[in-house]
Amino acid sequence: MTSRTADVTRNTNETKIRVALNLDGTGVAKLVTGIGFFDHMLDQVARHGLIDLDIDCQGDLHIDGHHTVEDVGITLGQAVAKAVGDKKGLRRYGHAYVPLDEALSRVVVDFSGRPGLHMRVNFKSGMIGAFDTQLAYEFFQGFSNHAGVTLHIDNLEGDNAHHQCETIFKAFARALRMALEIDPRAAGVIPSTKGSL
Repeated sequence: MTSRTADVTRNTNETKIRVALNLDGTGVAKLVTGIGFFDHMLDQVARHGLIDLDIDCQGDLHIDGHHTVEDVGITLGQAVAKAVGDKKGLRRYGHAYVPLDEALSRVVVDFSGRPGLHMRVNFKSGMIGAFDTQLAYEFFQGFSNHAGVTLHIDNLEGDNAHHQCETIFKAFARALRMALEIDPRAAGVIPSTKGSL
């Protein structure tokens, strides 16, 4: 199988970001964004998605975390799209339900080539440490747009914002892992009746 890796750099006046990843990794992560809880969430993506992930971001945190979180989502999406390549043999679809104590979230992903985010989460708190919960949407929007995926994210239960957010990121990771697997029964085949994605 061809190596599914990517190394993407994205520099703006607001952020300087490098994302290196291996979609067929073991979940090793090196994460530096300057937002502790966000690093914790990205670690979930690596660990539960079995993606080796190296992210370094220098952002304008003296303003707030918005540009950092959104731009990491954009750059991660670009890196995943690059690593996936032509999508031959890809399972394409993935889904997961993940609980954490009282919280339960469901994520469904389609590597359709058509960006779309449908996210229904009513966070019980506006902040988790230095992480503004509104930025979860911005991260997934950036990822979806630049990875070319359709994402459905639903928090079904939850009273604790930390638990809600963690179940979302873990379910996202598990859904990615499923969708990104190579299907040996469909080797070399684009997973679409159109013949392209």
